[in-house]
Amino acid sequence: MTDRLKIYFAGAIRGGRADQELYHELIRHLRQFGEVLTEHVGDHRLDSAGEEGLSGLDIFQRDLAWLHQADILVAEVSTPSLGVGYEIARAEALEMPTLCLYRDENRGRLSAMIAGNPRLTIRKYRSRDDLFSVVDDFCSHLPAASGKTPDQP
Repeated sequence: MTDRLKIYFAGAIRGGRADQELYHELIRHLRQFGEVLTEHVGDHRLDSAGEEGLSGLDIFQRDLAWLHQADILVAEVSTPSLGVGYEIARAEALEMPTLCLYRDENRGRLSAMIAGNPRLTIRKYRSRDDLFSVVDDFCSHLPAASGKTPDQP
């Protein structure tokens, strides 16, 4: 992989912020592979109320624009989130390589719509080191960044 990737990271916001610190660390780790377009997802100032000063339409349009710019989607799916599910479905429609990360503990079961989708890469992890190893493996097996321009879907 010679070109830097544009990475769309998805994690729960309104679905719950219990994993915010994990998102922050994961985003920091992903930066070694390229630009993370959605760094705000790991921001400790962002709570489950969402982003202040932006309407739902503003967020929808901005996030879809970022998704269209991205080369890959990395989603932490341990906390159920309608928004993350929507982003995964849109990435699938764009035929974008998608990694769904799921903590291997007894907090609940992963949605069958994610777990059963053969077009997604689903990986369980137990620790932060395990998580980073899974991400490294996924990113190291990707073709070089697509070279898309921002206005190309």
